[in-house]
Amino acid sequence: MFEKVLMMVIFFAVTAGIGIYCRKHATNVNDFVLGGRNMGPWVSAFAYGTTYFSAVVFVGYAGQFGWNFGMSVVWVGIGNALIGSLLAWAVLGRRTRVMTKHLDSATMPDFFGKRYGSSTAKVIVSVIIFVFLVPYSASVYKGLSQLFAMAFGLDFIYCVIGMAFLTGLYVVIGGYMAVALNDLFQGIVMVISIISIITVVLNSRGGLMAAMTQLSQISSQAMPEFKGVYTSFLGPAPISMLAILILTSLGTWGLPQMIHKFYTIKNEKAIQTGTIISTIFALIIAGGSYFLGSFGRLFYTPGADGTVAYDSIVPEMLGGVLPDILIGLVIIMVLSASMSTLSSLVIASSSTFTLDFLKGTFMKDMSNRMQVGIIKGLCVLFVMLSVIIAVNPNNLITTLMGLSWGTLAGSFLGPFLYGLFWKRANKTALWASIIMSLTVNVANLIMGITAAPIAGAVAILLSLLIVPAVSLVSPRQDPAFVDSIFSCYGEKIQMVVEHKFHLKEDEDNGR
Repeated sequence: MFEKVLMMVIFFAVTAGIGIYCRKHATNVNDFVLGGRNMGPWVSAFAYGTTYFSAVVFVGYAGQFGWNFGMSVVWVGIGNALIGSLLAWAVLGRRTRVMTKHLDSATMPDFFGKRYGSSTAKVIVSVIIFVFLVPYSASVYKGLSQLFAMAFGLDFIYCVIGMAFLTGLYVVIGGYMAVALNDLFQGIVMVISIISIITVVLNSRGGLMAAMTQLSQISSQAMPEFKGVYTSFLGPAPISMLAILILTSLGTWGLPQMIHKFYTIKNEKAIQTGTIISTIFALIIAGGSYFLGSFGRLFYTPGADGTVAYDSIVPEMLGGVLPDILIGLVIIMVLSASMSTLSSLVIASSSTFTLDFLKGTFMKDMSNRMQVGIIKGLCVLFVMLSVIIAVNPNNLITTLMGLSWGTLAGSFLGPFLYGLFWKRANKTALWASIIMSLTVNVANLIMGITAAPIAGAVAILLSLLIVPAVSLVSPRQDPAFVDSIFSCYGEKIQMVVEHKFHLKEDEDNGR
């Protein structure tokens, strides 16, 4: 117990210390929300990765989907690395940075308002983001509480409140700079931890091949004749697994807390380097988490009535085989992942609600100091709402996360992606995508038609289809207005060409 407590104290001290150190970088809105748009590749890549992965993946998704799909769930982790990180950075990174700088946009709602010429869209999008990031935040707190209960025997309610306090503390004090630097520190901890944990867990079953042999002897209730279904290439439910892959990989392209990382990156060179770093990080963390979860059936025993408490699978797996020092490392790892995610959620939701809703409607003459103060106050409110939802024992981690990601990505992925690349995309298509996603996900929540992650995946795919379809049959935006927005891409190329020609001309004159 002493080792675990000591590691926690050190972790909390470093985290709070970074927040205090960065307080001088959070005196105005630009610094508090964007860190001055001056983040280097390592900080940006780790900020992206640690925001991506949290206790939701390590505890909730790895536990539930590792149990349901077996070894094939590793495909989800690979998809997270290749689609959610590599392609996201390659496709969105530069264009997002260039266009948002050109539009002087600090948030996703502000981007939509300026790109599509709609102040109403800016306000509505800000409200949607604030409302639907709350359940995701709650799912992160819930995952954290399960591990704390396992490690320290504490009631998870106290764990949730404690984590909420610490997260709110360093975000409110240090702003985005504190979030980003903590992400770098926490990301390094995550990489070291996941490798160590997987090694010890597999060795407790005789090594990798022995563990896979044991897993291959377990049959699925749906396919009792298929021995080895949980070690097969596609597993027992490939269609359901594909939906999870879409939600957790392609969904990141439309999430405000993920896209926000591209706003803050320093320059194009940092984007290129960050792409590589973030992909490797995702492969280790997501691939490792799902790989670990796939062995859950070797460690967890369902209840007498056959029920499976999915959120308890990974905590029980680790609690049964890890020594105290490694349990402490697990706690630090999941804290690192979760607190970085939570801090990004808090910043994204509170800044959009302040800058795009309050300032855009009721308080248009807010001073810079007042804006920062309101953002900090909303950070506290956001954390409190998340805690209230998290303490409800009936809310599954995967349900909360699926509702949040599915609704937000389904609403914004198509309008954001096409808005960066296609002049024809218009505000009618933006509204169509938002209405579709809200209808699909909220109706599914009320009626229970299918699992939340599956509904979310459907909304994401529909968003990619609806935006071009509606844009082509609805009135165009003013060509001059659209050309002025897209001029930011041409200016840089022209400047480089002229510069090279000028240098060559000077050389010829000197001969």
